[in-house]
Amino acid sequence: MTSTLPRTDPVQSLIAPPRPGAALAVSYLRVSTKEQAEKGGTDEGFSIPAQREANRRKAEQLGATIVEEFTDAGESARKADRPELMRMIRYVKQHRVAYCIVHKVDRLARNRADDVTIHIALQEAGVMLVSATENIDETPSGMLLHGIMSTIAEFYSRNLATEVIKGMTQKATTGGTVGKAPIGYLNIRTRDELGRELRTVELDPERAPLVEWAYKAYASGEWTVSQLHEELSARGLTSLPSPKRPAKPLAVSSVHRMLTNPYYKGDVVYRGIPYKGSQEPLVPAEVWYQVQSVLTAHKTAGEATQVHDHYLKGSVYCGACGSRLIISNAKNTQGNVYPYFVCGGRHSKRTECARGAVLIEDVERLIEDYYTRIQVTPAVRQNLAGFLHHEFDRLMSAEADELAQLTAYRDRLENEQTRLIQAHYADAIPLSLLKREQDRISADLDQITRRIDAHHGEYADAKAHLDDSLSLLESCADIYARCDDANRRLCNQAFFTKLYLDEDNDLHAEYARPYEMLLDPSIHADALTWASTDDKARTPTNDSLVESSSLVRRVRLKGLEPLTF
Repeated sequence: MTSTLPRTDPVQSLIAPPRPGAALAVSYLRVSTKEQAEKGGTDEGFSIPAQREANRRKAEQLGATIVEEFTDAGESARKADRPELMRMIRYVKQHRVAYCIVHKVDRLARNRADDVTIHIALQEAGVMLVSATENIDETPSGMLLHGIMSTIAEFYSRNLATEVIKGMTQKATTGGTVGKAPIGYLNIRTRDELGRELRTVELDPERAPLVEWAYKAYASGEWTVSQLHEELSARGLTSLPSPKRPAKPLAVSSVHRMLTNPYYKGDVVYRGIPYKGSQEPLVPAEVWYQVQSVLTAHKTAGEATQVHDHYLKGSVYCGACGSRLIISNAKNTQGNVYPYFVCGGRHSKRTECARGAVLIEDVERLIEDYYTRIQVTPAVRQNLAGFLHHEFDRLMSAEADELAQLTAYRDRLENEQTRLIQAHYADAIPLSLLKREQDRISADLDQITRRIDAHHGEYADAKAHLDDSLSLLESCADIYARCDDANRRLCNQAFFTKLYLDEDNDLHAEYARPYEMLLDPSIHADALTWASTDDKARTPTNDSLVESSSLVRRVRLKGLEPLTF
């Protein structure tokens, strides 16, 4: 019989032709990690030969001949779909085998469910599972021991995983790098003055400057990920070589992953939680966040790696069928190329839209004109600002009583906390009761503090945001006319969710928040009515105006719910 393993001398001595009348056995060997499999500079490390020799001696005790060996090197027992294990199960079903010999039960499985499944498969094939180092057999006591050892193996595996996670979390909390550092950094090992090994990271002198350049170049908004990938390849950026993989240029996906990794601005992320890392940041935080903004803009525009690039891609839609307008380059008989927007639904024949193509430069001009139509005058801006500020002030005044109530309740909780500690020091209450009451008070204080902070900051932040939005609205046409292509894309995304081009080349838009309300004619009418009143104080008339405002309703939805004590 031919094994898939290379026939080294130890394996040759183990696998021999069966003696007449002798029972047949298979041997299963496993180590968990690639490092274990390669210790000592050999293909099998130290553990595999030791397991092989123990299994051979066990076979001799049974009077059996091992006719096939199955070795999973670097495969965890936490998964049952190991290639050699699966091949062994198929083998024993097709050949007459009496024993399956393992070094220990945990070599076969480290959870009870997989152990039972594998054991049943062996039993159905008429194969007895035998451990070379444990008294595992088909007797009642042997089956009991088997179950106990399997359960212990599962506990060990899960407990080990928990301890590893705990250690990794602690390392990330203190700023350490968990696992392999990304490209641009090197994992290094040093020793302190006491000879203890320290694992840390340092900048890769060869690759770090290229990564830093890539961030700053992409932050300019003048590169796509594909273009940046080509340039980095031309500049010689490659992955780190390893014993099994030579250095090679990065893939496009690797460049994108590099641009989104917060490790480069000094953070360490473990299990989804960011921590302040101890490594030297490769790029300033401002550059990293600018790169994320550009990536988001490119993603929204649907042009991250497309051949035809334009700042309006992803923003303009067909007014007839609602499909996105896509770019098509047409060439005339003289060889001149004219870029058009065409209906994506019509182009792919998903719709029956008859919308014709339109020159991109005509669409650009239409959008520039549209900004002049939505730009508000200084008088309108002043009316809107006064009207909205009036409502915010009114809401703050109405909730002053609740704020006083919250503050008084916070003071009572802090006093109660102090009295509890004093009572404990005087041996009036036990530690368990103190802890329970302190946990309750701390939870209530946390909630109260957040509510008070929200009272102080939420409306002020909202007012500031609206003021900024109104300032942009007052100058939006002037700003858009002066912007480059990258900032025009950002302007369109800030003001609109979609721009629709109708058959007659008229534009209409779906506005982004908060402009869907700031550009609402009814809001403008309410602001004008409010501004025309002689007395801007609270009156039943202007109160009824703001009560009906959709903007006010939205502010209230985001506001604070009444607190009950």
